[in-house]
Amino acid sequence: MAFNIITEARRCLNCKNPGCKKGCPISTPIPDVIRTFLDGDIDKAGGMLFENNPLSVICSLICNHDNQCEGNCVLGRKGSPVHFSDIENYISDTYFDKLQFGEIKKNNIHVGVIGGGPAGITIAILLAQRGYNITLFESREKIGGVLRYGIPEFRLPKQLLERYKKLMISLGIKIRPNTSIGTTITIDDLFRDGYKAIFIGTGVWKPNTLHIKGESLGNVHFAINYLTNPDVYTLGETLNVIGAGNSAMDVARTALRHGCKKVTVFSRSEKLAASVTEVEYAKFDGVDFVMGVEPVEITDNGTIFVSVEKDEEGNRKRIEGSEKLYPADSTIIAVSQGPRDRIVSTTTGLDVTDRGLLVTNTYGKTTRDGIFAAGDVVRGARTVVEAVNYSKQVADTMDEYLRSL
Repeated sequence: MAFNIITEARRCLNCKNPGCKKGCPISTPIPDVIRTFLDGDIDKAGGMLFENNPLSVICSLICNHDNQCEGNCVLGRKGSPVHFSDIENYISDTYFDKLQFGEIKKNNIHVGVIGGGPAGITIAILLAQRGYNITLFESREKIGGVLRYGIPEFRLPKQLLERYKKLMISLGIKIRPNTSIGTTITIDDLFRDGYKAIFIGTGVWKPNTLHIKGESLGNVHFAINYLTNPDVYTLGETLNVIGAGNSAMDVARTALRHGCKKVTVFSRSEKLAASVTEVEYAKFDGVDFVMGVEPVEITDNGTIFVSVEKDEEGNRKRIEGSEKLYPADSTIIAVSQGPRDRIVSTTTGLDVTDRGLLVTNTYGKTTRDGIFAAGDVVRGARTVVEAVNYSKQVADTMDEYLRSL
């Protein structure tokens, strides 16, 4: 493995204006990391990656590299790009358990972090390194958020999240599992108990619906619910998946691993939203695809779709009389998610958009003093690396705010 990684790293041209770095949402200094690695200092390279992206080892596994770093590698124009995802994973994974933060001087200022997903983990780690007393409130029994409950094991081993938990505890971060803020405990309670700032990173866990007949039937499920715990679902032998993003690919591939014999993904567009790599893996796993259709009704026996085509203006319209039933034992809807309103409904002063997302300024400040937010609960369902990048900015904003008190 190491020899192959070194060989791949040596293919890097060390470009003066690296497209790979520009294509990375968090601007990973890729040529510098590779050069440091090839110089024999893997720990320094690992430190560079972690400092830039605390979730580097996770992002190396789940990022859409085809559209980001690797998709912008100059070598990819006429051949194969440098597969930095493999290099990053090797370096980050090797370095992770060697992480040393030295002695951190505590400032005795309490900060509450609501949500143990990518944004919450990032904020907690960054602020704990700066001396703040962090308590992370997680509504489920384990941290990870979408990393644990929205991405299957074969894409992201959950043991990695346990390593993050151990790291966070070593930083002095206190974790309260099975604690939903907005029910028994409210944000006002946190301020009452001495927290000087609150971060909200609760993600988006409310499935979006299609608003078509049949969504309440017993053989219909939503992607985010299914991926949370596939073992409790009985889908039968055939499954229709409505949606074309990475979540739909995760559902399809997971269902095949849990007993389904035939899984078909349906897309309204002729171009799938999922990454090229995830689509290729799905096809290799045996997933079928039907393009250019949209659902009009779900029945006990399957899903009825109608064909769509683009008109002269480029808008998609249904083709009259093209309705067709695609038989299936079950149907799973994978068309993204929105936020729940548990916190907003119990907290005064928090404004939301018409989509229910928290309103913040460019630096993560909400409309109530002392409360900050980042991640999907602000921007909607986005990539993990985007959530981390934005959370880094918000951590700086929170630090500045707390120092001004």
